[in-house]
Amino acid sequence: MRPFASYIGGDAFRVTGKRVSLAYIFRLVLTNRTFRPVFTLRLCQWTRDHVRSLLPLARILHRWAQSQTAIDFPSGIKAGPGLTLVHGWGIVVNKDALLGSNVTLFNGVVIGRKDKITEHGRETAYPVIGNDVWIGPHAIIIGGVRIGDGAIVGAGSVVTKDVPARCVVAGNPATVVKSEVLPDVMNRSPVDLLMASEQGGKPL
Repeated sequence: MRPFASYIGGDAFRVTGKRVSLAYIFRLVLTNRTFRPVFTLRLCQWTRDHVRSLLPLARILHRWAQSQTAIDFPSGIKAGPGLTLVHGWGIVVNKDALLGSNVTLFNGVVIGRKDKITEHGRETAYPVIGNDVWIGPHAIIIGGVRIGDGAIVGAGSVVTKDVPARCVVAGNPATVVKSEVLPDVMNRSPVDLLMASEQGGKPL
């Protein structure tokens, strides 16, 4: 079972920096252009798991939310709680990419697959983004690379190789310019507490 309330609560926390009510989440849906496609992404995931008859409607809403934010953000993306889109315009994420919790994506980010033709046929690989990762404007991450927890990908970087945890990378091709940095996560969603709250533990 996908913990829908924890995921959307974590996403909303990134916007507000505090625990939010269901009413406030719907207020964000109505007024916040970049929160809306995150909400409809979670709605698609929830209907796929629990009420498949409503999935077509959820997908229509998600397509509309994407168009309003000018992004390509398929409903099949797997992303942890605390996902934040900044500005939105031009973000493209492949449906088979994996995103951890508290990931921040700025405008123009591309997270895409890479195809390699070998004597055995076509090999396809997709990026895996760790937790607490900050990806700056117009950064491109391609292929089966892994971005370590707490990493910072500088604006305009082209990443084709793995990025160590808590490092800053920049350039084309991207190289490590600083190590052992603090993660850049505004309003970090307390994922563990959110999960515990949904499972009957102490609420935030």
